[in-house]
Order: sequence, then structure tokens, then C-alpha cells
Amino acid sequence: MLGSLAFGAVMWLNLKRTLTEERYLTLARRLERLQDLLKQTKDEDPADRDQEFKEFAHATGNGLSEIFRSDGARALRSPSDAARAFSWPAIPADSPEFFTQIDSGGQPFWVLERRFVLGKDKLILASAAPASGNLLVLNRFCEGLIASIPVLLLISSAGGYWLSRRALRPVAQITATARSISIRNLAERLPATHNGDELDRLADTFNAMLARLDSAVNQIKQFTGDASHELRGPLSFVRTVAEVALRNPKSDQASRKAFEDIVEEVAKAAILLEEMLTLARADADRGGIVLEPLNFTDVVQEACEMARPLAAERDLAFVDSLGTEPTVMVLGDFSSLRRLVWILLDNALKYTRSSGRIDIALSTHNGRATIAIKDNGDGIAETDLPRIFDRFYRADPSRSQIEGSGLGLAIGKWIAEMHNAELSVSSQLGTGTTFQLSIPLLSDTHTSAHSNRRSVPESQGLAMVDR
Repeated sequence: MLGSLAFGAVMWLNLKRTLTEERYLTLARRLERLQDLLKQTKDEDPADRDQEFKEFAHATGNGLSEIFRSDGARALRSPSDAARAFSWPAIPADSPEFFTQIDSGGQPFWVLERRFVLGKDKLILASAAPASGNLLVLNRFCEGLIASIPVLLLISSAGGYWLSRRALRPVAQITATARSISIRNLAERLPATHNGDELDRLADTFNAMLARLDSAVNQIKQFTGDASHELRGPLSFVRTVAEVALRNPKSDQASRKAFEDIVEEVAKAAILLEEMLTLARADADRGGIVLEPLNFTDVVQEACEMARPLAAERDLAFVDSLGTEPTVMVLGDFSSLRRLVWILLDNALKYTRSSGRIDIALSTHNGRATIAIKDNGDGIAETDLPRIFDRFYRADPSRSQIEGSGLGLAIGKWIAEMHNAELSVSSQLGTGTTFQLSIPLLSDTHTSAHSNRRSVPESQGLAMVDR
């Protein structure tokens, strides 16, 4: 916009200068012709010279011409009343020529005065022309310029928007791709523009960084999977040896207690290794179970039956509302979904104090099945909620007496993602926690799921997990 105004101002000044130069040239040619006339009539009778001057003045400038002597007196009679009444300016003493704009009779005029020597006479030739025509052109140009400002503003805005969109399109593509990249798809790369510009170099730099990260993460995944797999053998051997030793009747009490502790700790370590191996398989996208149609109510009921004895042992009220939804068909893997529901129930069991209550409700709405598991336990701090599904994250480190590895909810989150489900949590300290799992019903996912035939790794048992 400022550029358009500056351009308009420059054009206006250039037009004004051009019109002024044209007016000067017109008056200059008029005075040159007047000089020629005076030279030709210098020897004629004064009356004849006055008449020829009058005719010349009327023919060339509507009578607005005068011939003065150096003292200011008229050398020849005024050719018109307009010339006689005109406010002729005085030419500067040291200037051979004087060109200026004045007002006479309320009208603007351009005046050119020039010194001229004819024999022994020193004369001043003057001629004037109205400036109203020039001013009219300038005013109309200015009005046109002002009237074009909205159009220019609209055109410049549209052009700027188009150019900015075109220039920033690669930035939008890079941003969208960068946001979609996570630890699960580090193999993706940012789109390159191949223009050799800054954006192209930035994309190449980020792609090189992603390649290094991908390599490092793959090494970590490989190490985790290999270590988890290789440690299963030694742990099984240690547990077997300890259990055999416990069968020895000659063992003293202290030895038996030590072997019992070994068996217990090895069992915990085996669960942790199994969970780590499950996540390693998830990261490597390995598995062999195809999602199939199943009744989600059966999945929830089996997990609830596993939880009831533990709830009774801990004096917890265990209330489920599954009878209202006897058949809820979804597409999934039975054992994996059962493991996911068990993970949520296990958390509720662990963090609900004696005489507390756990409610399980299953419902369907808008093409999705939703299970809500609510407890009135200790609750989770608001600052911990964003990280509750992170690996090895414990929402309350002070409660170290509660067993668990911190991997259960991470596994549950992954199982939910593999089933195109949504797992969420809401909680308040001292009030309790509610986990919700929402999974698409079979009628909405049957076609796409079978065409994609997504697979998930086999679950390796139901581990006791924690927040």
C-alpha cells in the first residue's frame, strides 16, 4: 500500500513537471516569435508596430503579452485590456529570463519574461498563459489516484496473499510432516523443495537428524528386545534352582526364606521382562494376531471375573453394569483387549483403599463402545495426567510400597492404538480416577479393518501393572 502511494506521488510530480515544461516551451516560442517581429518592424511607423503587435498578441496568447522598457514603462501600446490590467511581476535585475506562476484577477497564470536588446533599446518581453488547464489535469489525476486506492489495495492484498501462500506452502508441508513424526514413524522424512534455498537446506538438516535419531532408537529397541529375550533363560534357571532347593527337607529356615525371596523377586523380574519384551515387539511392529469380530462384553466380563476375587480379598465393592449391553460387537484381538481391561482394573484395585468402590460400566453411543472404570481411590495429580501413559512413569513416587514397573498403562495405550480406540483418564486427588476406553463398533470398522488386516503382537500373560 505504501509503495502504491509513493508510486502515485512520484507520477503526480512527474506529470506536474512535464506540464510545467510544456507551458515554458510554449511561452518561450511565443517570445522568440515576438523578437523576430520586433526585428522586422523596428523601422516601421509606431502606429503600425502597435497594430502588428496587437495582432500578434491576440493570435498567440489572447492578448496576454507586453513589451516593457528597462524602467518599467511600456515600449508599445498594450494589445488588450487584459494585458493592461494584468499583474506583471518584476524581472530580477540580474536575471536574463524569469519564469514563474502568479495569481492575477483570482486566476493562476504562468508568466515568462525575457530581456531583449533591439538596437539601442533595452526591452523586456513578457507573455502569460493560464495555468488552470494544468491544474485541472493534475486534480483529475489526483482524484483518479485516490479513487484507485481501494482497487490497488484489493489487488495488492490478493497478490500478497497468493504470493505468501505460494511461498509458505513448503513451510506448511514441512510443519505438517514434522508434527506427524513420532517415535513410531521416525523413518518418515520431511519433504524437500529441491530449490536449493534455505527451506531445502533446513529440510535436509532435519532429515539427517531424523536419520540419526532413527538409527539410535532402532539400536535401543533392538537392545531392549534382545536383552529382554536373553534374560528370560537365566531368570527361569534361577527360579527353577530356587524352587528345587525349597523342596529339600534338609534346608534350614534361613535358607528356605532366602530361596522364597529369590522365587518372588524372579517372578517380578520375569513380569517386567515380559512387559519390556511386549513393548519392544510393539516398537518393532512385530506380531501375528489378526483382528477379528468379537463380543466386547465377553472381554470385559472375563477381566471382571479375574478381578472379583482380588476385590473381595481387599474388601472393595466391585460393581459392574454389563447386563444392559449383552452383545457389543467390535473388531479386535480377544486376549489383547482383555489384557487392556485388566490393566485398568488392576490400577483401580491397587489404588483404592479398603472399603472403597470400583464401578465398571459398558455403553454404546455414536457407533462406539465405551467402557468406564471408576474408583474412589487416591486419585492422580493434575500435573501427572499428561504423562500417565509414559513408560516407567509413576504418578506418585512416594507410594513405592505399591508393586509395579510403570509399564502397564504404556502397554494399554499401545493396545488401544492398535485397535483404533481412544484411552483417556480423568482424576482428582482424594476423589478418585476414571479411565475410559472407547472403541469403534464393528458396523463402522468391519470393511476397513479387514481390508487392512492390522495385526498386534500376542500378549504374553496378564501382568500386574501400575500407574
